[in-house]
Amino acid sequence: MRTAPLIFTLSLGVANCSPEVPSTDNTGGSPPLGGSGPIGGVPGTGGRASGGTATGGGASGGKATGGGASGGRATGGAGGTTSTAGCGKAPTLTSGTRSIQSSGQSRSFILRIPDNYDNTHPYRLIFAFHWVGGTANDIDGGGSSGYTWSYYGLREQANNSTIFVAPQGISNGWANSGGQDVTFVDDMIKQIEGDLCVDTTQLFALGFSYGGGMTYALACARATVFRAVAVYSGAQLSGCAGGQQPVAYLGIHGISDGTCRIDGGRALRDTFVRNNGCTAQNPPEPTAGSLTHICTKYQGCSAGYPVEWCAFDGGHTPGMVDGGGDDGAKTWTKGEVWKFFTQFQTTTP
Repeated sequence: MRTAPLIFTLSLGVANCSPEVPSTDNTGGSPPLGGSGPIGGVPGTGGRASGGTATGGGASGGKATGGGASGGRATGGAGGTTSTAGCGKAPTLTSGTRSIQSSGQSRSFILRIPDNYDNTHPYRLIFAFHWVGGTANDIDGGGSSGYTWSYYGLREQANNSTIFVAPQGISNGWANSGGQDVTFVDDMIKQIEGDLCVDTTQLFALGFSYGGGMTYALACARATVFRAVAVYSGAQLSGCAGGQQPVAYLGIHGISDGTCRIDGGRALRDTFVRNNGCTAQNPPEPTAGSLTHICTKYQGCSAGYPVEWCAFDGGHTPGMVDGGGDDGAKTWTKGEVWKFFTQFQTTTP
């Protein structure tokens, strides 16, 4: 089976996915992307391996081993749990498509509540953002790979331990004009935390391509809200209001990505290498034709704010498989992201 994105077409031009000068204002992001091109996952047989000499690629320095709350509303400190108003309350929200008013518009998202939901247990909350031309339904359903790729493969691994949200972008994208998509996330969080029991030290975001750009925008603008983010094949497409605070960051990118070039992904990563106080380096990346991936944990990062970079020999896909191809059931990316997120666990699922 192939990963969900491969059955859809992106209206995403290569030139429009190049790195931009980081924004320091609050106006949000870029206009919707133009052009058209298939969303790839074609095994990289060419491309540009950045190579570089790693000064400590496999080191685990700065890796948080548990729960230091980076985040905004958390007051419990390391290992602490901060619960929401929804704890102990009979919920009115149910799994399925929900609508909400945000910035004067009716917006929608898909909510997945654990089957065995316990209103006394504070849950992890994960937001998964679709690619341009994709939909919340694609994230929720997992496309042709089905449940094993639902929410980029995290839902199956969570095994009813996590609340998941798949927001729907305006015109199937994340332009974040005037910061409206960041506000949309704020509004969803407020509604969900008011009705469901959430551990506010355990909010996470991830996304691919344009969804990766939106995830990066949240890392910039809401570093005190989200504990960690994972950006697949991203670029600065949805703005970066703020961008000065640390947040745990995982970047995943193909060396031969012809849609969102890897140099743009490196630039996003390096924002949080700096913010997180990590030691700068050129992490190793696989050579073209190797059909492998290399993940590097940065050294020297501030406690609780790790940065990890995974480069793979391939193109524009979130579901690369070593040896070639992409498959939501077999990809290594979903395990890497789940491991990165759950290292901060503060409560027992």
